[in-house]
Amino acid sequence: MRSTRPYLVLAALLIVAGCSGSANKTLMINDRQTLIMDPSVMTAGIIAEQPAIGDDQGRLRAHAVINNGQNRAVTVNYRFYWYDAQGLDILPFPDTRTVVVPPGTSVTLDSVNGNLEAKRVRLYLFL
Repeated sequence: MRSTRPYLVLAALLIVAGCSGSANKTLMINDRQTLIMDPSVMTAGIIAEQPAIGDDQGRLRAHAVINNGQNRAVTVNYRFYWYDAQGLDILPFPDTRTVVVPPGTSVTLDSVNGNLEAKRVRLYLFL
């Protein structure tokens, strides 16, 4: 009969490791990963710029330009996610939006956030 002691020790270590990370409420948001595109979006011929943040009458406005290099229209779904200075989500998440990008043209996507805690944004594109 095999000893179960090594498995118990491993389980205890995993529990301790999992608990030690829960005290840290800061998420690591990589400022270079502000744009997430499903592979299907790239395959459909969509090229996107990183979102930029600016001021819109006291609120933050994020915007990004997407380009359709194909000779047919492409329907793209998107969502902007806002984060505070510590990298925590700002709730509620905005609804998913849809845009039809005509062939060979560019469209500007945008999101406005009035939460004073909002500091960063990430754009997620999918079909």
